[in-house]
Amino acid sequence: MAADITEELENVDLVIVGAGLFGLTVAQQAVEHAGARVLILESRDHIGGNAYSYIDKETGAEIHKYGAHLFHTSSPVVWEYVNRFTKFTNYVHRVYTTHRGEVFPLPINLGTINQFFHAHYTPQEAEALIREQAGELASSDPQNLNDKGISLIGRPLYEAFIKNYTGKQWQTDPAELPAGIINRLPVRFNYDNRYFKDTWEGLPEDGYTTWFERMIDDPRIDVRLNTDFFDTTQPLNRDAIVGKVPVVYTGPVDRYFDYSLGELKWRTVDFEEVRYDEADHLGCPVMNFADADVPYTRAIEFKNFNPERRAQQNANKTVVWREYSRTAERGDEPYYPVNTQTDKDLYARYADSAAQQPSVVFGGRLGTYKYYDMHQVIATALNAYEHDIASLLGANEERQ
Repeated sequence: MAADITEELENVDLVIVGAGLFGLTVAQQAVEHAGARVLILESRDHIGGNAYSYIDKETGAEIHKYGAHLFHTSSPVVWEYVNRFTKFTNYVHRVYTTHRGEVFPLPINLGTINQFFHAHYTPQEAEALIREQAGELASSDPQNLNDKGISLIGRPLYEAFIKNYTGKQWQTDPAELPAGIINRLPVRFNYDNRYFKDTWEGLPEDGYTTWFERMIDDPRIDVRLNTDFFDTTQPLNRDAIVGKVPVVYTGPVDRYFDYSLGELKWRTVDFEEVRYDEADHLGCPVMNFADADVPYTRAIEFKNFNPERRAQQNANKTVVWREYSRTAERGDEPYYPVNTQTDKDLYARYADSAAQQPSVVFGGRLGTYKYYDMHQVIATALNAYEHDIASLLGANEERQ
């Protein structure tokens, strides 16, 4: 077996662990700029990481298997790059929240404020109202999330839309959570309810998975699914590869080091699927539920992300996924780094260990213990290729 793996690696210039956006971007860049032969190892049965999607046969909806993914960016470099592989729809993301049986637009804007207070405040009047309702906390430096939220948007709006929602997300009283979780809460003193403020946004016209397949549509890229980098019973494992060929590792950084310094903490999400015999159940793609007596944080109706596909969808069926947040256990899908000071200190120690791995580049959410949106993952991957990976391949040419 050792001879077989040695022979196989002789035909590989770069091994990438994980077929998420970071790994796919690096693979594409390595082939394009260095002519590299790339081997991607993926433990799941699909590419695309948490952005993977598939078509639901009953409804025709594109299901985002790991929760809603919306592409948006203000980076011309990233926007130009992704448009090489997919066109985007004109989708603009808007979110609504249900509070005490009434639906409000988010982020909190002048429409939310006037609806909540049954008023017709001008922008200046609404701004003055928020300052007044923040009270003495407005000029303080709160250390917990509860007081920080009140200082930013006033007590009534915070308690209606943020407090219980955040409590469900973290399964913790916000008064016991660090203020840094919500360093800012967007409040708009106009009627703009567009969720993102980026220059460009949209959804890939042919779906996420087709986009990702195009990125690695090259015979020099070999993808091995259902392959666990840490499983020593199969030949393509960490011990057999590291040191013999450059590696880009995008899995959990603590897992790479066998949790030798301790485990980093994450939040995960469970999904409950509900199907309805109707064309449209929520009337929007995403509905938050701000009240404590609703156990889930939000619901996603996937058909509503792609109204341009109505002709291909089942007009009599729809599917909704409800999201439940909880602390991740080992073996769960990690979504959001908890990032307490203890976790930050622990990650810093792992980062020191990672720096001692000269032929391994750590990247992506899991490899760097950071929460990234999709455009940020791509930007960091392009940067990592240019500054770290190209030199490992002996390819120092500038990215076009």
